[in-house]
Amino acid sequence: MRELAEGVYQLQGWPRNAINVYVIGDVLIDAATRQAEQRILRQLAGRTIAAHALTHAHPDHQGSSHAVCERLGIPLWCGQGEVPAMETPGAIRNPKAPRWLDALQARFWTGPPHPVARALGEGDEVAGFTVLETPGHAPGHVSFWRESDRTLIAGDVLGNMHFITGMPGLHLPPNVFTPDPARNRESARRLAKLRPTLACFGHGAPLRDPDKLAAFVAKLPG
Repeated sequence: MRELAEGVYQLQGWPRNAINVYVIGDVLIDAATRQAEQRILRQLAGRTIAAHALTHAHPDHQGSSHAVCERLGIPLWCGQGEVPAMETPGAIRNPKAPRWLDALQARFWTGPPHPVARALGEGDEVAGFTVLETPGHAPGHVSFWRESDRTLIAGDVLGNMHFITGMPGLHLPPNVFTPDPARNRESARRLAKLRPTLACFGHGAPLRDPDKLAAFVAKLPG
């Protein structure tokens, strides 16, 4: 894992930057797919982790959540709107996706349900970061913002790679994976207005250019 800012670490993954997992302070942020359990636990070995928080409960973010929480004996936190998805068997489905894709994710990526110990809401504090409600890509999607050094964990409101091809560059998540694209664009505009000096995404490399983020968001449709 590598340190991106004070107390902010990005775990190693393969392909690099494809499906990102972070540690902020003593909190694990997201947990990739079900296939990532061992690599996450291996990188956390010897480190004190007190809780696990999700930006949202999609298969590529919650896949190893149950396993990690069980192995480390830590609580799971997520946005209020994501609690039903995390706690209900079979609830993580995507009616907008082709049936074959939904079935593929369910078989190989989606993790089992796990009880949510803390439902996160606007203004809550997590390891020195403020919770921002940023719905659209998921009903209860949250981002994490540290004003002191303008560090942002954006989740999937935006990505710094194409979500399908993997090519670098700023992109919105595909509509097929986003229940409310218009609301997600509103969330993207909100995050860009913060002018983060470091933006960390669920997919893609970290970005240290607030002007680039602002310019991209300025071109989005209303």
